Amino acid sequence: MRILQRYLLREMTLSFLGVTLVLFAILLINQVGAVLARAAQLQYQSGFVLELIGLGAAQNVALLLPIGLLLGIVLALGRLYHDSEMAAAQSCGAGLRSIAAAVWVLALPITLLIALVNFELAPRAAAAEAAMRDEALRASVTAPLAPGRFRSFAGGRIVVYARSAQADGDLTGVFVRRSTGALIETTVARRAHYTLSGDGQSESIVLYDGQRLEGVPGATRYQIMRFAEQIIPIRTPDSGPRAQRLDEMSTAQLIGSGDARLIAELQWRIGLPVMTVVLTLMAVPLGRLRPRQGRYAHVWIAVLVFALYANLELAGRTWLAHGRTAPALGLWWVHGLFLGGAVAAMLWPGIRRGWRQQRSAP
Repeated sequence: MRILQRYLLREMTLSFLGVTLVLFAILLINQVGAVLARAAQLQYQSGFVLELIGLGAAQNVALLLPIGLLLGIVLALGRLYHDSEMAAAQSCGAGLRSIAAAVWVLALPITLLIALVNFELAPRAAAAEAAMRDEALRASVTAPLAPGRFRSFAGGRIVVYARSAQADGDLTGVFVRRSTGALIETTVARRAHYTLSGDGQSESIVLYDGQRLEGVPGATRYQIMRFAEQIIPIRTPDSGPRAQRLDEMSTAQLIGSGDARLIAELQWRIGLPVMTVVLTLMAVPLGRLRPRQGRYAHVWIAVLVFALYANLELAGRTWLAHGRTAPALGLWWVHGLFLGGAVAAMLWPGIRRGWRQQRSAP
């Protein structure tokens, strides 16, 4: 039977890798879009974009492995049943134990990997991403103005454009738009000088020989002011300490806490490896096909099971964090519900066979 188990392990591993890589590609595409949208809005420099994409994907990869494992097992077993290879193996004496041994050889290392990612790597990636976002935001603000490009500051309330730059770094043909509520200030100047404070916490744009128009769009009253010199101060985003998010906390910080939010986060991290074990138990009966069934007949059921499982976990985490469920109950009721379903699915063929035998008995 070792030859059969190696064959099953190879088929399930190839299916698992194929499904997981496809899901990871989808996740990466979604992550790229989200990071690029944020980078365009906050004007991150290009050097930060790739690292932010990688750190964001690292936080979510643990969610892909359980569904990848479930679909990998269901697809591999479905192909074997559809091509009658499993019927041939069972006729030679292969039983459920042989199949289960190959399944768990694949599932146990993946479960350990999920635990490692969820307990250690994902929190570190979340903390690194948050720190890099702050650094990217400060770098985008403190970067020197480039001619021919619009730059926004203060969350878009200040927009600056310069037509060209001189050899000494001063800008010429400068346009500045500032908004305060409904009030809009539009300033044009022949020359401007951009300076950054020594502590890196503030900067200013000094405009020379210009004109400022101030008013509310659509109103008939406005003010025009000519000036020889005007200073526009800009505050760099605060780099002081900030509140640590739950997903940035290490697992050691969550253990032993009485805070409902921290308990919910800890049980969520524990829940993913437990979910993987439960889904593995459910994958074997889901992969079993009746004669003349298509090889993909149970794939939609596997996807539905994972979607229900994951959404109940998310809902349970929210209820636990808001104190609507007791910490002792936590998310264990979700695992118990699906564990019961997995046991019922494994026992159902024997129960149905017993019913048929009772009906056929004289």
